[in-house]
Amino acid sequence: MNQTERLYRIDQLIHQRTVVPFDALLRELEISRATLKRDVAYMRDRLNAPIVYDRDRGGYCFAPSPLGPQYGLPGLWFNDREVLALLTMHRMLEDLDTGGLLGPHIQPLIARLNALLGTASDSADEIMKRVRVIAAQNRPVAPNCFEVVGSALVSRRRIEIAYYTRSRNARGLRELSPQRLVHYRNAWYLDAWCHRTDSLRVFALDAIEQARLVDRRARDVSLAEVDRQLGSGYGIYRGRRLAWATLRFSPEAARWVRAEIWHPKQQSRDLDDGRFELRVPYGATPELEMDILRHGEHVEVIAPDALRRSIAERLARARAVYA
Repeated sequence: MNQTERLYRIDQLIHQRTVVPFDALLRELEISRATLKRDVAYMRDRLNAPIVYDRDRGGYCFAPSPLGPQYGLPGLWFNDREVLALLTMHRMLEDLDTGGLLGPHIQPLIARLNALLGTASDSADEIMKRVRVIAAQNRPVAPNCFEVVGSALVSRRRIEIAYYTRSRNARGLRELSPQRLVHYRNAWYLDAWCHRTDSLRVFALDAIEQARLVDRRARDVSLAEVDRQLGSGYGIYRGRRLAWATLRFSPEAARWVRAEIWHPKQQSRDLDDGRFELRVPYGATPELEMDILRHGEHVEVIAPDALRRSIAERLARARAVYA
C-alpha cells in the first residue's frame, strides 16, 4: 500500500467510524507507528485535514471547522508538478479575470494548493510571477451580475435582466433561461433562451445593467441545439443563414494567418505564388469584416460578391476620412 492509498484509507476509516484508535489504524494499514505518525502529520499539515487525536474518546477524529463544513476530495491527490500546473492555470485566469469575478471564490483553494507544495512554495511564487496574460480591451462585468448568472446556470433558474443594446442604443427588460457562459476575445457572453423573442440569443454580460434570479424553472435547450444555432458561423454574433467567405492573403500576411484558427470548420490551401487562401463560414458580417480590415492591403475578398463590395465600401469611407 503506497502513501496515497494509506491517506485515502485513513480518511475513509475516520469518516466511517468517527473515532479510530491508533492501534486500529496500525492494524488496518499494516504499517509502523512512525509511518502512521508521518501520514497523519502530512494530512494535517499539507492537506489541511482537521484531524486530531481525542484523548477522551481514545482515537483520531475530524474536528469541527470554524469555517463550516469541510468538503474533501477522496482519492484526488496531487504531486508537486500537478499543483504547480494548477497554480499556473490560476495565474492565467487571474489575469483574464480583471473584474474580480472568480478570484474571491477560488483564492482559498489557491492558498491550500500553495500549502500542498510545502518547501516547493518558492517555486510556486516564482511561477506566479513569471506567467503573464495581457487582457487587452477588456470589458468589465459587475461581480453581482456574474454571480447571479452563474447561480442561475447551476440551479437551472431563470433571470430577469435590464439590458443595454448598443447597436440600437436602447434599454429594455428581458427574461432569460441561461444555457452557457462563453469567454471570447476578453469579454464574457451568455448564450440564453430569450422568453421575449422566444429564441436563442447571445447577451454581452458587460451590457447587463441589473440582474436578478426569478423563481421559475429555466427552459432547457440541448447544448447540441445551442451549438447548431449559435456556434456554426463566424464570431460571437452569428446569423442563422450561413455563407462562405473566401479570402486570399499576401505571402507576407500568410506567414501569420497560416497558423491561425479563424473557425473550427475553416478550409485553407497554399497557392503557387506564395499567397494563402482561407475559407470560413459566417452568418452576420460585422465581426468578420473587422478581422478582414485589420490585414489592410494584405488580404483580398474573393467571394461572395456582397462581402467584397461591403469591404470595398468600408475602405472607401476610411480613405475619405484621411483625404
